[in-house]
Amino acid sequence: MSLITQIDQDIKLAMLAKQSERLQGLRAIKAALLLAKTEKGAAEEISNEAEIKVLQRLVKQRKESADIYKTQGRDDLYQVEMDEIATIEPYLPQQMSRFEIEGFIQELIGRIGATGMADMGRVMGMANKELAGQADGKTISEVVKQLLA
Repeated sequence: MSLITQIDQDIKLAMLAKQSERLQGLRAIKAALLLAKTEKGAAEEISNEAEIKVLQRLVKQRKESADIYKTQGRDDLYQVEMDEIATIEPYLPQQMSRFEIEGFIQELIGRIGATGMADMGRVMGMANKELAGQADGKTISEVVKQLLA
């Protein structure tokens, strides 16, 4: 079953259950997926990888907004963003823990023979490609900097 079909079914269930917070998050997902589907140069159907990237972008945007709201003392808006994150995250693949990312990056550094910060670009490129959907780029970058320093 495609993600859009799953989202449509979940929207119906959220409407029937009168879950307005969940409904808001599901509608945001659907809107973003439909937008990605109609972008210039997009294929008829969007791939799983593209769907994951859209969902990751939505989560990242909401986390950034939540941080801003938290620093401004807007707990009401902060909670709205956190509710949407909780709605979106179950549709993403299981995220790796920082410990798992560190282990993977150490193995990758050994595999490509990286020795210092000069090799960060190569390590980041391969890590982002191999960990796509399983870890966010910010965490990967932090771990690579820590291990190459």
